[in-house]
Amino acid sequence: MEKDSKIYVAGHRGLVGSAIWKNLESKGYTNLIGRTHGELDLMDAVAVREFFDNERPEYVVLAAAHVGGIMANLKYRADFIYQNLQIQQNVIGESWKHDVKKLLFLGSTCIYPREAPQPIPETALLTAPLEYTNEPYAIAKIAGMKMCESFNLQYGTNYIAVMPTNLYGPNDNFNLETSHVMPAMIRKMHLAKMLNEGNWQGLRDDLNRRPVEGIDGNATNDEITTLLNNYGIDEKRLLLWGTGAPIREFLWSEDMADASVYCLEHIDFNDVRGSHPEVRNCHINIGSGKEITIKQLSELVKKAVGYNGNIEWDSSKPDGTLRKLTDVSKLHSLGWRHKMEIEQGVPQLYQWYIESCKKS
Repeated sequence: MEKDSKIYVAGHRGLVGSAIWKNLESKGYTNLIGRTHGELDLMDAVAVREFFDNERPEYVVLAAAHVGGIMANLKYRADFIYQNLQIQQNVIGESWKHDVKKLLFLGSTCIYPREAPQPIPETALLTAPLEYTNEPYAIAKIAGMKMCESFNLQYGTNYIAVMPTNLYGPNDNFNLETSHVMPAMIRKMHLAKMLNEGNWQGLRDDLNRRPVEGIDGNATNDEITTLLNNYGIDEKRLLLWGTGAPIREFLWSEDMADASVYCLEHIDFNDVRGSHPEVRNCHINIGSGKEITIKQLSELVKKAVGYNGNIEWDSSKPDGTLRKLTDVSKLHSLGWRHKMEIEQGVPQLYQWYIESCKKS
């Protein structure tokens, strides 16, 4: 890519998209294009076509997606498959029609079978049943990566699919109804700390910044207490979903952004397609290759937040996949490794969250 190449980052306000935008700017790229959801609905095929007609991007990063944690994936199954398929269909299709030089598609390691070998190699794709709780989202992401692979094989395009592990970092989603485990745990722990300390002003400031189920800082003490209790938060303890036993891998979003830009700059489809006549599994796992239990994560978050209450576990709630560690040997062989370790990342994310609550 040239420094003045026109690069469209779909989802440039999200966790990964904003980090990719920042990374591109830091490396001197000057012709970046972004649109908010209000400016461009990626589910609207006509609007997407008109955007590509007018802007003619040379490179596309598809970081836009309908995402959420285990609670949201269970409750909104149709939304997760329908919206993601529609977004991918429109952006990848118009990229092909408008001769985009290179596209980077961001998937998720939830594409792999529930009982995949550990660590999970790219070759584990489609070898066994998926995890039920996020199956619709996983199927949508599999379709997107197969779309990229199929366009490459039929039309000679240069579309790269990367599968990031669990991501966390600045601009994460802290909505308790839809967030992933890391930001959900950080916010719950923060709210539990405020309640434990009787800091009602802190609670109200938090809810004014990010209302939950329509309740903000103007609600009564009883309304706020009832809301928090519904999320496992009371004055003495925090109740978290599952057993705490599942093992997860986490990657700092700015590391993911660096890996993404590295792939844009240095990796082509021919570098990952292999020599077998049946071309499969051309995607690249993006992760740290390190893992931690959810219970261990809760202790890291507790220390970062400074919460003095008890943590308990609700084993009646689902754990999801029990272990999910990516095999990042392909990524390492292509020349990239992560930098941020989780022990440093958790406190940094909590500090970012505190600072964000101070903004109007």
